[in-house]
Amino acid sequence: MAPVLDHSKDIILFDGVCNFCNSYINYVIAHDKANKFAFAPLQSRTATRMAARFQTDFKTLNSVVVIHGDVVYTHSAAVIHIIKNLSTIWLPMAYLAHLVPPFIRNRVYTAFANKRYVLFGQSETCMIPSIQVKNKFLN
Repeated sequence: MAPVLDHSKDIILFDGVCNFCNSYINYVIAHDKANKFAFAPLQSRTATRMAARFQTDFKTLNSVVVIHGDVVYTHSAAVIHIIKNLSTIWLPMAYLAHLVPPFIRNRVYTAFANKRYVLFGQSETCMIPSIQVKNKFLN
């Protein structure tokens, strides 16, 4: 596994029992050609340490979290930050999303986040990374 605080990478904290979230993280891993991200489930010790560091209970946010140095992105801002750092067809959408006021983007994000378990289900345990990507996950 990767070191806990690799400051050269942005840290993505995600709901490790959410099927949609796990699929999204697998998508990010597959398209992170520049190796810009490290990952940890919100249910991990890493997330607990990051929550203490930033004095925020990330689990109650109902959001993916991106830690970029000393900056924390949540909700739609986190998704936009992730997409901007990937080489995908979604890149133009990330720039267009900035034209939408954050309170509107975040309402859409929150509505989806509140229904994600109903729409996609959840696992009993956090995902276990494959050997090929285990080094991208923080312990």
